Amino acid sequence: MDAKVTWQGRLSFTGSAETGFTLPLGTTPEVGGDNDGFQPMELLAIGLAGCTAMDVASILQKKRQDMTAFNVQVHIRRETEHPKVINQATIEYTVSGHNIEEAALIRSIELSATRYCPAQAMFSKIFPIQMEYAIYEDLGDAGRKLVKRGSYIPTVDPVTPG
Repeated sequence: MDAKVTWQGRLSFTGSAETGFTLPLGTTPEVGGDNDGFQPMELLAIGLAGCTAMDVASILQKKRQDMTAFNVQVHIRRETEHPKVINQATIEYTVSGHNIEEAALIRSIELSATRYCPAQAMFSKIFPIQMEYAIYEDLGDAGRKLVKRGSYIPTVDPVTPG
């Protein structure tokens, strides 16, 4: 995989990769930017969220779960001193649908965390990652109703089984 960023002036860049897609990168005015794109650390969080979301959605679909909405939110905590590395993350999976099985969601999260998501495997070697989930019953025009909220806690180290 190859990726690059091309300077656009000040602290603005355009990022691109082999797929041909591009995205803007920037930073805040406090450090000389124009707030005109994603900050690089945001892209790490988006990459983690996207990696595990694609796994979980794919597995839930294979398990024939009737999803009507799904999102994954990543909360990152960073050190206060430079280089302000990430020291903890929480991944929140929120699924809405009809009769979503908790066991199917937990297994999907487990497979993503322990087998399929390279971003999660890599980051879990560096900092702890908590995984939480919420299941909602889709009530159509009436909204949604919380059915279950919980946490997935791996029984073994997700990167080094045993």
